[in-house]
Amino acid sequence: MKAFRFTTSLIAGLATIALMPMSSAVAGDQLTITSYGGAAQIAERKAYYEPFAKKTGVSVTEEEYNGGVAKIRAMVESNTVSWDVVFNDAMYASQMCAEGVLEVIDWGKLGLDRSKLRNGDKDDCGVPESFYATIVAYDKDKLPNGPTTIADLFDLQKFPGKRGLFKDPFVNLEWALIADGVATSDVYKVLSTPEGVDRAFKKLDTIKKDVVWWEAGAQPPQLLADGQVVITQAWNGRISDAIKNSGKNFEIMWDGQALGWNTLIIPKGAPHLEEAYKFIAFAVDPAQQAEKTHYFAGGPANIEATPLVDPKILSSLPTNPENMGNALMVDVEFWADHGDELGQRFTAWLAQ
Repeated sequence: MKAFRFTTSLIAGLATIALMPMSSAVAGDQLTITSYGGAAQIAERKAYYEPFAKKTGVSVTEEEYNGGVAKIRAMVESNTVSWDVVFNDAMYASQMCAEGVLEVIDWGKLGLDRSKLRNGDKDDCGVPESFYATIVAYDKDKLPNGPTTIADLFDLQKFPGKRGLFKDPFVNLEWALIADGVATSDVYKVLSTPEGVDRAFKKLDTIKKDVVWWEAGAQPPQLLADGQVVITQAWNGRISDAIKNSGKNFEIMWDGQALGWNTLIIPKGAPHLEEAYKFIAFAVDPAQQAEKTHYFAGGPANIEATPLVDPKILSSLPTNPENMGNALMVDVEFWADHGDELGQRFTAWLAQ
């Protein structure tokens, strides 16, 4: 699961994998789906792409990118759209919807009850697919009494050592305010003021010299494993995957988790529109959503999938009610409105 990235370059490693031989399908029965790669895309392949191809006979081709707006915008503006469905962060989707580079979702054509999807009413151009969290992670072998609050991330006396943070203003500004005493329910109200922004950067100043900045989701588990940081900001799916597969005693701290979501979007002018709608409807079906949780720790967007999730798996999902006690729901509209200016200020702050 990916977070909102203003400063990450959009260098797409386009690894194309055909799930069905092209000769087995007529020209119209094709679909190109683009996602983030890594463990998330492996899970999507197992839960969505392969069973969809098997059920419908549609030939699915995968591509991979680093998220964002630029690639899709360039495709649409140059009339060279080759992607049909894209897994994209809700904040990017909101921005692109406002720019007119995405298809407006026809919910009647999808045949879906919008109210069954968490945050289904937030964006006219995106269908919520899964929820991810930006969380704090640490190695329990090294910190048996690890951090319990966002304030601990900023407490160099209580937890001396380097911190890993995503090289972006997103979540860092929100967490800085939370660490400075702002309630999660008031974060965006405060951050919407010049004084609030100044306050957030002032709090970040207190740990700036002890930050190791990361830019890819695979880095935080490695930073912890190598001992380069004692605590790190991370995406929950990457840490859950590391816990499952690396044998490391990593721990997720759920307090203050910043809850975001990925949406399924259709670039304006997608070559296989009908197949795109069919795939989206398939991917947010409760059974497929629950199936994905076996491979990746993303919370299903479809609320009817929750009862189908293995209770042992549910405990590790960001949408588990027990993990959401002090969660911060990311404000998509705030970042769509203020992302550019805050990104510029963050870049300037890093250079100081």
